Amino acid sequence: MRGIGGEPVEVWMSSGRPARFVWRGRTYTVLIVLDRRYEPRGAAVCQPAEASSVRSAEDRDCWLVEATPQRNVPTSTYELCHELDADRWLLLRAEPRPPQRS
Repeated sequence: MRGIGGEPVEVWMSSGRPARFVWRGRTYTVLIVLDRRYEPRGAAVCQPAEASSVRSAEDRDCWLVEATPQRNVPTSTYELCHELDADRWLLLRAEPRPPQRS
């Protein structure tokens, strides 16, 4: 995956999961949630979101999603992380979907 370095994004939630986000002035629609994990700040290993019920103010929830900016545009994979202490969302990485072979 191509690293983005933590660019700020605005995220809209629906039914407890990301539904849309704005990155670099463009709105993306989340089509599929591929994974969700809980990431303690400073930890070397990430845990599944359900693994820990105790969270500190420095923790974050990360979502791996497939999204597209508009219809008929191939999806890409994005990692959105919600930093709980700052109540802000960051885009950590993005990966274009490989072209499908005919």
